[in-house]
Amino acid sequence: MNRLLQVAGDSPSEYVTHHLEHWTVSIGDGWFMKLNVDSLMVSVTIGLLGLGLFWLMGRRATSGVPGKLQAFLEIAVEFIDTQVRDVFHGDRKFVAPLALTIFVWIFLMNAMKMLPVDLVPGIAKAAGSNYFRAVPTADLNTTLAISTTVLFLMFAFAIKAKGAFGFGKELLTAPFHAHGTGMKLALAPANLGLNVIEYLSKPVSLAMRLFGNMFAGELVFLLIALLGAAGGHFIMEVGGFAGTTGGILAFLGAVIAGAGWSIFHILVITLQAYIFMILTVVYLSMSSEAH
Repeated sequence: MNRLLQVAGDSPSEYVTHHLEHWTVSIGDGWFMKLNVDSLMVSVTIGLLGLGLFWLMGRRATSGVPGKLQAFLEIAVEFIDTQVRDVFHGDRKFVAPLALTIFVWIFLMNAMKMLPVDLVPGIAKAAGSNYFRAVPTADLNTTLAISTTVLFLMFAFAIKAKGAFGFGKELLTAPFHAHGTGMKLALAPANLGLNVIEYLSKPVSLAMRLFGNMFAGELVFLLIALLGAAGGHFIMEVGGFAGTTGGILAFLGAVIAGAGWSIFHILVITLQAYIFMILTVVYLSMSSEAH
């Protein structure tokens, strides 16, 4: 039975564990920092490709009948701008491009999940790297880095709208308002604590939501790949009609499950990019307004 479960010489647990390992580089002998090189490489490359695509289409844009790609990008830009207009009631000159950048970048990083699970790791192994994960948003470090940037933007928008003094005063006097200096001082620690929790919970929830969905989807794809590989191995290793039939059924089940999960995951990767984008705009809008 163990030979029926082997895939390319690995047990199922070894196969899954191998695909979930990052290509890391240690700084300071590992005590200072470890960089997930694969997440950094893919996210930066995807970001540059996205920027290049929009720059190229901007240079080639025509006022007449647009091509299919130009029409699609124009629809995407108009859709994002409409969403920002409905949520953010201030100046959108910075927020709208930011929202578009977040949506496109996260969508493209999520879309790496649509590649066959063994394709990118196989290419990386041929190039000399034993580990390589192709989906940056399935790495909690990536999602936390993006959401931390959103947190800094929230602080910047709050200070810009209320001033440094006004923002600091709000942290100490809201949500529990009080009259009299004594009551204000007494409630200041509680207000500060609640505001700190509120501000920190937003980027954490953004990061965990995106990471959780992408990581879970990656696991499902790996399990489907295991099912297909086990079915194919079953066909080759086991003689007899019953064994061959079981292997064929397992292989066909993996193909059907993989196709169905891929179609469903197109919605997931788009929805997760949209949720991250729209919540970012909501948080920036909240930071610009009174508590």
